[in-house]
Amino acid sequence: MQINDRLRRARVSGTIRLAQAARALQEAGRKVIDLGEGEPDFDTPSHIIDAAFDAARHGATRYTNVAGTTALRQVIAQRFTQKNAIDSVPESIIVGSGAKQLIFNALVATLEPGDEVVVPVPHWVSYPDMVVIAGGVPVLVDCPAAEGFRLTPERLAAAITPRTRWLILNSPSNPTGAVLSADELSALAEVLRGAPQVAVLSDDIYQDILFDNVGFASMAEVAPDLRDRTLTVDGVSKSYAMTGWRIGYATGPADLIAAMTKLQGQSTTNACSVSQAAALAALEGPQDCIADWRAAYARRRDLVATALGDVPGLVFHQPQGAFYHFIGCADLLGRRTPGGVMLNTDNDLSLHLLESAGVCLVPGYEFGAPGHLRLCFAKSEADLDRACAAVRTALAALTD
Repeated sequence: MQINDRLRRARVSGTIRLAQAARALQEAGRKVIDLGEGEPDFDTPSHIIDAAFDAARHGATRYTNVAGTTALRQVIAQRFTQKNAIDSVPESIIVGSGAKQLIFNALVATLEPGDEVVVPVPHWVSYPDMVVIAGGVPVLVDCPAAEGFRLTPERLAAAITPRTRWLILNSPSNPTGAVLSADELSALAEVLRGAPQVAVLSDDIYQDILFDNVGFASMAEVAPDLRDRTLTVDGVSKSYAMTGWRIGYATGPADLIAAMTKLQGQSTTNACSVSQAAALAALEGPQDCIADWRAAYARRRDLVATALGDVPGLVFHQPQGAFYHFIGCADLLGRRTPGGVMLNTDNDLSLHLLESAGVCLVPGYEFGAPGHLRLCFAKSEADLDRACAAVRTALAALTD
């Protein structure tokens, strides 16, 4: 069967690939601690599950509007308006099967062959491949650790060409945990004012997971004059431990939302009706879990940094948000396993830790930043303790 060139050039998601490898080892009887997949270990709060069950029992099992139920879009519009200072109405909202689908829809709906999309590096694994599948060209812009893994105005300006159509921003960042301040976003906005062909895709999915009293800001809030070319994406997956429910939402200019809705109508139609009822309960119901879980994530972040921070060859950068450590490991490359195998890349190191220590970490090259490992600390403290001890043992056994 012929497969089109765009899809052939796209990679399989590295986090999904490693999660599958970890599951295969588990099915073979190995004990594996998966710190690769980015999802909370907490259960979805019971009032959300109850609301979904009640909705299903009372007939919410049929098609909804393609863009989402009116009730859910009303609540989302209120949330954007009140929480993010992004004035929204239900007609400016689209609900999809996860934030990931909405980002994909936006790119497919807007890109012509050869159009460019600026992607700061390190980046979430799927951004460049989504661009490729949509027919565009990802323009990867290095944001080194020395600059806090943050995009600077100078680097943005140098990356923009007449073919640039989007800038993708993800703050707090997956994988680095870097958070762009309001001032930093304002500086980027000033560059964008001189490039009217460039739209902003603001992926805010981790906005509720912040540490050390760091504040959150979004581009549409900081630069209201750019709202007519800014798509703001969020969802319930990370904040409410609802990754499997697959509900994301977005607000943006009317013509873009209409185009995304048309595309969704020809692909998945509406997001799951029962999941929409669950998302409504999440957004309208008690919010205590967010603060409680944020405090737990902070403890876990510090636990990992303490347990592995003094390991020779590992370099830690304190994340301000999300639930990942992005750990430098370049100094360990070129070393050998006890069996004499040389570890030339971060992928080699990741596979060695999976096989020898039973710990799954994602290599940095998946995020465009070789020489790193991403560790998700949204796991139990017991699992993190065991994983860190196993990693220390495995790394101590490496030889020059």
